Amino acid sequence: MIAIIDYDAGNIKSVEKAFEYLGEKTVLTSDRDIILAADKVILPGVGAFGDAMAKLKSHNLVNTIYDVVDKKTPFMGICLGLQLLFENSEESEGVPGLGILKGDVVRFPDEIGLKIPQIGWNSLNYPSRGRLFEGIPEESYVYFVHSYYLKAKDPSIVKATTEYGVEVHASVEKDNVFACQFHPEKSGDVGLAILKNFAGL
Repeated sequence: MIAIIDYDAGNIKSVEKAFEYLGEKTVLTSDRDIILAADKVILPGVGAFGDAMAKLKSHNLVNTIYDVVDKKTPFMGICLGLQLLFENSEESEGVPGLGILKGDVVRFPDEIGLKIPQIGWNSLNYPSRGRLFEGIPEESYVYFVHSYYLKAKDPSIVKATTEYGVEVHASVEKDNVFACQFHPEKSGDVGLAILKNFAGL
């Protein structure tokens, strides 16, 4: 069973529907016991970094997430869910993230002359292929919606990048923790294959 963490941060139903399409049993929940009992856990999210951290705290989910990670349960952050795993974000100065992974979330520079937020399809490159991308060729296209992007401190955890004026760390993997800046649940067959790989861990 896959627990999708419900903390009023949006983007949850589309993730649930994608896994249901794959035949996976899911539950939307903020209940600690259900989350800790799950085979796998998803942290989705859209919106502002600071607001999302406040919601995680108000739902008493921060320690639950740490415990899931410590248990070595496969854990996946999507979009804002990726950003929350890191230490901080320029979007919400002074608000610490979960700090499970090391790195900074920064705003796209205005001087690159590209539309911000980045909204649309972009291709992936693999610095080193992660388990989420088994069977998925490089240059596959996935769907992004974001104004801030990850700069991970440890390049070895970066499994997919994309270019949007700057190099974006689009997916990371460390032990049982996985995350995608893009939306696999909105990325067609490629996205479904990524979610299927996660479900099969």
